[in-house]
Amino acid sequence: MPAESLRWSTLEALKNSPKGRLKYSPDWLEKGEFCVSSCSALFSSTGRFVGVQHAPQPPCHFRPHIDQTQPPVPAEALLPGRGIECPVFGILSRPLQAELRQRQELQEKLVAAVASREFEQLKRFEELMELKQRQEYQSMRDMMEKEAQESIGRQEKLKEEQRHRAKILNLRLREVEQQRLREAELERQRQAEGRERLRALNAVQEEVLQLNQLLEASTPNQASHVLDMTSYSTRANQLCSQVSEVVRTTAEGNFPSVEDMVVAERALQDMRLLIRAMQEEAARAQERRRREEEEEARRKQAELQAKQEEQKKSAERSAKEKIRKQGLQTKAEDSTLKWHQELQDFADKCTLSFEELNNTKDLQTKKLKMELQKAATIPVSQISSISGSKLKEIFDKIDKLLCGRPVQSGGKSVSASHHPSGLDFVSYKLAEKFVKQGEEEVASHHEAAFPIAVVAVGLWELHPKVGDLILAHLHRKCPYSVPHYPPMKDGTSIEEYQRILGYRVEDSGVEVQDSFLKRMSGMIRLYAAIIQLRWPHGNRQGESPHGLNHGWRWLAQMLNMEPLADVTATLLFDFLEVCGHALMKQYQGQFWKLIFLIKEDYFPRIEAVTSSGQMGSVMRLKQFLEVRAKSC
Repeated sequence: MPAESLRWSTLEALKNSPKGRLKYSPDWLEKGEFCVSSCSALFSSTGRFVGVQHAPQPPCHFRPHIDQTQPPVPAEALLPGRGIECPVFGILSRPLQAELRQRQELQEKLVAAVASREFEQLKRFEELMELKQRQEYQSMRDMMEKEAQESIGRQEKLKEEQRHRAKILNLRLREVEQQRLREAELERQRQAEGRERLRALNAVQEEVLQLNQLLEASTPNQASHVLDMTSYSTRANQLCSQVSEVVRTTAEGNFPSVEDMVVAERALQDMRLLIRAMQEEAARAQERRRREEEEEARRKQAELQAKQEEQKKSAERSAKEKIRKQGLQTKAEDSTLKWHQELQDFADKCTLSFEELNNTKDLQTKKLKMELQKAATIPVSQISSISGSKLKEIFDKIDKLLCGRPVQSGGKSVSASHHPSGLDFVSYKLAEKFVKQGEEEVASHHEAAFPIAVVAVGLWELHPKVGDLILAHLHRKCPYSVPHYPPMKDGTSIEEYQRILGYRVEDSGVEVQDSFLKRMSGMIRLYAAIIQLRWPHGNRQGESPHGLNHGWRWLAQMLNMEPLADVTATLLFDFLEVCGHALMKQYQGQFWKLIFLIKEDYFPRIEAVTSSGQMGSVMRLKQFLEVRAKSC
């Protein structure tokens, strides 16, 4: 027990103390009070041993017997209740022994009380820990129950929301169905109203056409007497066109709207007013007819004289034209034709080099051919007047392809070096695409000529083969870019000859003249842009691979050949509009002499071969020459 342990610790301390090592002496009983006073100091008033104060030493004859005969008392013997009586108690007086026992008992009680209190505290601590564990367990159960209740509540809330949403969805479905029914009813009504308006429109058109026929029938009888009858006919045709335009919309599956009916009815009303005005004008014309008949003879005489004068002027003009035609060529110079033929031979040789790739039956090779063609043509298709900063990126991609390095196309890596004839195939298709951009993109958007041309020139500088192939394709599709007017050989069909001249001939027939001139114009504009540009990001010095000197040669060769109706005027205007400024800066005075030569000498030749229906291009060229002549 704890109290007993404390007693043993106290006695052990007394044993080891220098003052507690007492030696027994048989004289203690004789000198009881001295020994008692000496030993009483061993214990304090609280019962603890504090040491012994040495009394005056007894006579010397007592100590030898003590040291020799009495051993030290063990510490266990000092404890009462062990069966060994402590020697100290024997030498103490009875009051002191009683007091010492009393203090010992008090000490034992204190130790027992402390041990009992500690035991109770330990029990309370254990009960407190059990209480905390029960509280934590209960708190955890409460929390789990609360979460379960909340989960059930959430589930109920979700179910309620689901029911609410289902209810709203059903309401919306009903609303949609009702809306659909309403729209169907409205559509039915609209169809009925549309059909009614369509019948009314047909009636309006029928009446308008009848009135127009009435006007046309009366016009021939009155045209010789009424000078402004054409205005009535023109106005009537305009009104018929308005009604026809409204009818045309209905022919596409649509019903005429209320606005369309208003337009048609207004046109009918205007037609009625026009017929009434025409009839009134005809009545007034009858009154003027008598006076006009008297003047008709004099007018005919004047017309006869004017006709004779016109015939005289025409004869003089024909004589002048014969003089002007002397010295002009009907074909290009021999050196020009030789250069043209060399380019065509080079293109044919290039075609033969990749014939195996072009006609392969191997699936992998066919796939490679398609990927190479896409890699060559798609970047060129992306060049336009708004390309801007992308030109450098497009140029670098095409340059890498022509150098045999891999490029990304359609998410795949492709390289011309994967096939022996890959570079020839890519160069040929690339040149072909540049020319096609000229006849399509530049023909529709003139401003696209310069970005396309600058990329072509940059590639021409690094890869001369591409430039020669561009010229070969350009000459083949537009022989006037040589310039060359191919003659018709014996045995050549009309369709084949038209293809040689640059026309597109299909199953439906030969393309119309306007489409043909538009394509030729686009290719000549591209050529005019090529001869004056240089790639701005290159570091090559020297002249352009195909510069302004070739443009001067082309212009001089054109003026040495007989003009073609509609074609010569169109190509001269396009060429001078694109590169005229560059030629003026390069050749200065010589250029202005050439402009005056065209204006004074060559332009009348163009007018002489141009019919009245082909004067549009001639007038544009005439205005251009007059403006440039004034600026000089």
